[in-house]
Amino acid sequence: MLRPGDVVEVRSAAEILATLDGDAATDAMPFMPEMLQHAGRRFTVSRRAEKICDTVSGGPPRSLRMRDTVLLDGLRCDGSAHGGCQAGCLFYWKESWLRRVDAESELEDHDELENRDLDARDRLEALAREATRVVDELDGEPAEKYSCQATQTLRASEPLNNYDPRPFVRELTAGNVGPLRLLRVVARAVSGPILRRLRLLSWHPIQRQSEPLPTRGDLNLQPGDTVEVRSKEEIARTIDGKGKTRGLWFDWEMVPYCGGRYRVRDRVERIIDERTGRMIEIGSDCLILDNVVCSGECSTGHWLCPRASYPYWREAWLRRVDGVDPSVTRGSPVDATTP
Repeated sequence: MLRPGDVVEVRSAAEILATLDGDAATDAMPFMPEMLQHAGRRFTVSRRAEKICDTVSGGPPRSLRMRDTVLLDGLRCDGSAHGGCQAGCLFYWKESWLRRVDAESELEDHDELENRDLDARDRLEALAREATRVVDELDGEPAEKYSCQATQTLRASEPLNNYDPRPFVRELTAGNVGPLRLLRVVARAVSGPILRRLRLLSWHPIQRQSEPLPTRGDLNLQPGDTVEVRSKEEIARTIDGKGKTRGLWFDWEMVPYCGGRYRVRDRVERIIDERTGRMIEIGSDCLILDNVVCSGECSTGHWLCPRASYPYWREAWLRRVDGVDPSVTRGSPVDATTP
């Protein structure tokens, strides 16, 4: 079993191809075309994907168990084979696609490996690309949708009982988290439902104090710009009764970033809906920020999830900060990538 800190090499295209079924998947987890560029390269295991959040079923918050799967060195999907999706999800790697190696051992020349493996690479890429799109029915008519690791998480996992302590213990024994972080998260997981039943804690992280002020995405923030996340009090003025600003929800996982300064990573214009597989075109302001990810520590159903997804931000929740070195951040929250 691979553990955080292990050095691994992504197997060759031929070896990976031998593990896949006709849907380019191993245990229902697809190998995506965007992953092929990493074949033959070495990385470090950052987390085991033992306990992930369910973002597909649409039911009450819950976690899923994924077996024999790890995350590597923050490797993310660029959406190039999925219509330019900008969600930037971390890749899931099945252990059968990897081999543990000695970090000091000699690495085979990557270009030479690619040239020797051209036929297998072409076959793997063709199989993986064919599996990225499927035809489904929408309103009685055939409609094309995308298939990716995020849309297939239900098929590739099994549901966990929110009140079962064993998944939390596995996070510790797998080396994903240390004892202090585990205790901190378990305390929140236990106290949250009790406080909500007593009406001492809301489902929404920020409570509307009055009618929300009208907002517009008029800052025209661009990748590389430095911004400061506004205070909870300022953001509350933009929030409606559903905890949203123009349809976008302000999440519990975003609260620790209030007051921090970060660099704009991208303006998000299109993402794949993980529930339906259909592409969502985003017409209004929606941004992701560098090193600003879900920690898995703040919200029900996300406890210790390692996905480190990017939250989406309205410009109304941010202010531009000019004349500041964008490499310097202020108010850094918990690092979701470390135990």
